[in-house]
Amino acid sequence: MQVWRSLDEVAPDQRSIVTVGNYDGVHRGHAHVLRVARKVADQRPQRAELVVVTFDPHPMAVLLPERAPVRLTDIDQRAGLLLAAGADKVLVLPFDRDFAGWSPEEFVRRVLVDALHAQAVVVGENFRFGAKAAGDVGALRMLGDQHGFAVETLALDGGARPWSSTAVRQSLADGDVSGAAEILGRPHTVTGVVLEGDHRGRELGYPTANVPTDGLTAVPADGVYAGWLRRLDEFEARALPAAISVGTNPTFDGVQRRVESYVLDRDDLELYDVRIEVAFVERLRGQVRFDAVDDLVRQMRDDVDRARALLVETDR
Repeated sequence: MQVWRSLDEVAPDQRSIVTVGNYDGVHRGHAHVLRVARKVADQRPQRAELVVVTFDPHPMAVLLPERAPVRLTDIDQRAGLLLAAGADKVLVLPFDRDFAGWSPEEFVRRVLVDALHAQAVVVGENFRFGAKAAGDVGALRMLGDQHGFAVETLALDGGARPWSSTAVRQSLADGDVSGAAEILGRPHTVTGVVLEGDHRGRELGYPTANVPTDGLTAVPADGVYAGWLRRLDEFEARALPAAISVGTNPTFDGVQRRVESYVLDRDDLELYDVRIEVAFVERLRGQVRFDAVDDLVRQMRDDVDRARALLVETDR
């Protein structure tokens, strides 16, 4: 098992190099931490696995739900990205009010020492832990000295604008999906099950796969984008080029916000009830309300042509 969902699932003889954090999005800054931690694990004279400790849900969703950030990845996506970035194991700790009350000392003893038998811990220089974020890297070093594990801290990476999940969310809110991709190291994706829509796209000559937004997952600002669609029910399915609309379809007085993807030059796809992944490459324009359907169709034709030309340059 590569993903543990509680401390009880950790093997009793586990020996670990550990890094701890929310790791939402698993962006380039996170990847840097994992590379350093991977190096530390590989250099240990005794076998130790690299274990990433993360939390679900996001702590803010429990402590201050009205201020909780939208998520860049669900926990399954996050675990998969962490494993692909070099982790041997991912420990997902359920975050609730009881867990939020653990002191820094209790967190270290129960998680890092008793469960994971940490030999070293690698974290960013702004790392905080324990009830009310009372623990910092100084406290972690002191506790490491007491319990026999080393601590390595890393400066934030990314230059003048450090890479962060917050920066990714802001880029997406601005519709800057290429900026988000620069921080993530890959295009931002949205996943969901395709639901039957109003069939207007098919009637207009551009059938779309419709995924409603849930308000919990980060979705780019309303507008039209070039990107890719991949079905997730088939192993190693190809990513298909797509023109993607995000918004409420104001020309037809829509109210539900959706991600609607037209796979270029394809009207033969059967995607209802299929889970898909939509990747955003470049913004083409903002959302517009058209006075006439003919004007909308002309604009859609132009959107498709621009998406096709752009995606040829970034063929996946």
